[in-house]
Amino acid sequence: MAKVEFIYFAGCPNIELARERLHDAFAVAGLTPQWIEWDRNEVASPAHTRGWGSPTILVNGEDVTGGAPDHDETSSCRLYVQSSGKFDGAPSVESIVDALRADQRK
Repeated sequence: MAKVEFIYFAGCPNIELARERLHDAFAVAGLTPQWIEWDRNEVASPAHTRGWGSPTILVNGEDVTGGAPDHDETSSCRLYVQSSGKFDGAPSVESIVDALRADQRK
């Protein structure tokens, strides 16, 4: 089973949308929803979570959209380009499913 991490910071307006899409992606992939959540601003969160904007979904340490951390300690919300070309506040279900299925093929 893939290690899935959901990284956010409190106050980001896109957290719930990303959680919904993550849950939906597990359903589409036929997997039991299971992930770890990290508030990147909490002292107990691992160092690797601090460079990501909110929300970010990692599957085995890789961003589901192929992004890279910016290593900036400033909290910021991420924007994602959807297949329609429009910006959105969370990764698409399809990009999450693709990452989950890629792990299953390994």
